[in-house]
Amino acid sequence: MKVNTKEHERLQENYSEKKDWLKWGPYLSERQWGTVREDYSANGDAWGYFTHDNARSRTYRWGEDGIAGISDRYCNICFGISLWNGKDSILKERLFGLTGPEGNHGEDVKELYYYLENTPSHSYMKHLYKYPQNEFPYKKIVEENRKRGLHELEYKILDSDAFKNNEYFDVTTEYAKADNEDMLIKITVQNVADKEASVHLLPTLWIRNFWSFVDMEEKPSIKKEHSQSGDFVSIDHIYVGKYNLYFEEADLLFFTENETNDEVLYNKKNNHPYKKDLFHTSLINGDLSLASAKSEGTKFAPVYKLNLQGGESRTIKLRLSKDRLQDPFGGQFNVVFDKRIAECDHFYDSVTKGSTPERKSIQRQAYSGLLWTKQYYNYEVETWLKGDSEVSIPPVERLSGRNNNWKTLRNHDIMSMPDKWEYPWYASWDSAFHCVSFAKVDPEFAKNQLILFTKEWYMAPNGQIPAYEWSFSDVNPPVQAWAAMQVYKLDKKENGAGDIKFLKQMLNKLALNFTWWVNRLDSNNNNIFEGGFLGLDNIGVFDRSYGVPGNGKLEQVDGTSWMALYCLSMLEMSLEVSLQDDAFEDMAVKYFGHFIFIAEALNKINIDSKGTWDEEEGFFYDKLTLPSGESTPIKVRSIAGLLSMTAVLNIKKEVLSKLPKFERSVNWFKEYRKETFKYPVIQSFVDGEDLLLSLVPQDRLLVLMKSFLDEKEFLSDYGIRSLSKAHEEPYHIRIENIDYSINYEPAESTVHLFGGNSNWRGPIWMPINFLFIQALKEYESHNMGALSFEFPSGSGVKKELSHITNDLSERLIKMFEKDENGNRPINANHPEKYKDPLFDELILFYEYFDGDNGRGLGASHQTGWTSLVANLIDDIS
Repeated sequence: MKVNTKEHERLQENYSEKKDWLKWGPYLSERQWGTVREDYSANGDAWGYFTHDNARSRTYRWGEDGIAGISDRYCNICFGISLWNGKDSILKERLFGLTGPEGNHGEDVKELYYYLENTPSHSYMKHLYKYPQNEFPYKKIVEENRKRGLHELEYKILDSDAFKNNEYFDVTTEYAKADNEDMLIKITVQNVADKEASVHLLPTLWIRNFWSFVDMEEKPSIKKEHSQSGDFVSIDHIYVGKYNLYFEEADLLFFTENETNDEVLYNKKNNHPYKKDLFHTSLINGDLSLASAKSEGTKFAPVYKLNLQGGESRTIKLRLSKDRLQDPFGGQFNVVFDKRIAECDHFYDSVTKGSTPERKSIQRQAYSGLLWTKQYYNYEVETWLKGDSEVSIPPVERLSGRNNNWKTLRNHDIMSMPDKWEYPWYASWDSAFHCVSFAKVDPEFAKNQLILFTKEWYMAPNGQIPAYEWSFSDVNPPVQAWAAMQVYKLDKKENGAGDIKFLKQMLNKLALNFTWWVNRLDSNNNNIFEGGFLGLDNIGVFDRSYGVPGNGKLEQVDGTSWMALYCLSMLEMSLEVSLQDDAFEDMAVKYFGHFIFIAEALNKINIDSKGTWDEEEGFFYDKLTLPSGESTPIKVRSIAGLLSMTAVLNIKKEVLSKLPKFERSVNWFKEYRKETFKYPVIQSFVDGEDLLLSLVPQDRLLVLMKSFLDEKEFLSDYGIRSLSKAHEEPYHIRIENIDYSINYEPAESTVHLFGGNSNWRGPIWMPINFLFIQALKEYESHNMGALSFEFPSGSGVKKELSHITNDLSERLIKMFEKDENGNRPINANHPEKYKDPLFDELILFYEYFDGDNGRGLGASHQTGWTSLVANLIDDIS
């Protein structure tokens, strides 16, 4: 790794195993309740089995959750903040949101919080949580969303009176590492209102409960200690070792056990009164005696009652350290914080290339959110299916239920999550996109994360990569090879040398996954792929996850396009490795040939002759074949048809000249299969020149680009829509006497497919837009870059590809930038609030965006793949 800042030095120390800087980090989930892992029901009702209301009293089996929290990498020792404003019915220990069935647009977190800073080694982290001074509107949020229909907006916390007259607290939590096992903590509470207000702050330390489920040689403990500088607690954990938590003098010290309150949940007598929810009941009921009587346990909090005048703030200092310290908050405490903040600034100055301060700020918050959503993830399916002991024996129905065929899956790692609340579990194709952004700040983590998905305890024995915990067998787009090459190139560009070992590891394991795809998802053996779900949720007229109407087969353009991209990515990896190890040249030939066959199959003359291209309409459509043999196109104009454009590779002449075996194979195909090339997928190949491979022949690309760049179809002011605006007039098709339809919806979904939260019926999705831009750049790198296109279509103005890719990037970036009126398009729901000086520099990275106005939609903290906006800013700077 190239070393040019202190942060780079820490990363180098970490990955060379000199010092474990990543032992502690922001690995604590924001939601463990309502997850598949905690669901031990007979019917797989994860949302209903372990609710938010249960979470304060019930012990988790597979993880923990908290606000602005940290943990060691295996989530044994956890730290987070808890708050109580004196009016809420519950102690604020974890974030609140709706379950999938509760809201009109699926699950959603109903809180205001922001990831402000984070470095790759987590040497400095900063988190902001906005906590109302009046009663938190739990009931109102649930009731209002239940009343609303699919054609109405979600009811969010800013729609309530919770932040009226600025009656709230800004709670800023900061962490700075004095050393790899010495965490300095500052929690600053500011009364934003004009009048006096009080709040209880409980910086909470607790130990994940294993002892209730598995045998432990020794139960961990947190014990009160005293030194000349005051009280502190020692932590003794058989798996992690001994630590100490130092804290400034508190009003009270609370201790309890991180154990289930059977009496509250199951009306069974407790074996002792010190249960997980004791801090909650003590404060809410006003009886502090029991919680403050104990001096040891497995959950601890110093309690600070803060009475703050309007505008006043108070900072509480803590320190979690391996060392016994006599003066934990001495002069070096603030010095270390100042140093880490300065080092964080230096690091981001070196890695962000935004052309304006605002763009650099967007990048910095994108990367910070990406780093905050690294999370410990634990799920061992076989153990989960069987249960641990009498306390967690699941019903027998589970043995044949969800994920029962994934018994080899054992996840026990730090993962990049799409979102630590909404999606506190990995999704394999999301993670691949995350890695492309991670490569900008921590390429080693990016590479290790991609490799992780190919490990024997992740990948199934048949080669399938797990999708996500709701259904590991769902088929996500195979973008891992594409992501691996993106990460490799970014790493090589930054450090001057490519990591060939990484490419070899990915090639070897992805070859198994590639074979799984070929064997499972090309049932007609014609190189046109099915695949079902493929990540694009409700983009079609029916839910592809649950089979095809009339027991037919759906030959999917997106399935075939993903496979063509997979082929070309594996080919590119093979070529790169072959330059140093010619034993891989045969693999390059294999993937080249496979791509040729896929491209030929997709590009057969037209649908009537069993291809997927509609000559008259100039678009690729899915084809439905019924058992009778009757075939019909599904004429939905969506990004599924446009994805064919992403499968493109320009092989430089310098590479060809160094790989004679591969070049001979290309010439053989060119010579002996030229009669079958009705649509030449070898776009351009002249001896001594570059070789361009493209799934879409040039004449068809010119036609597709007209729709792609048409503002009446796919081109929005804010990027490329996922469904053509032409479908404002709904498309209908009748199959087996049942009418199916789809219409353009620029924002939240108005159908119940996938819970009404996932919507590809018009909105803009960052990862797909990023794929399109990268593909156009690949065309641009060949002499096809000299081609010009009307932009927008019908405007009469022609632009070359380089200008078009820059313009598309600018459209995506401007969703996050302030316009001439000081509004960011993403904040269209609450523009005035985000002009408030305490809000206007805070940026949320949404799951997807309104296809007409750029408004942020879906999960509000999905910095994962939406962090790709940071890559786009770099690329055009």
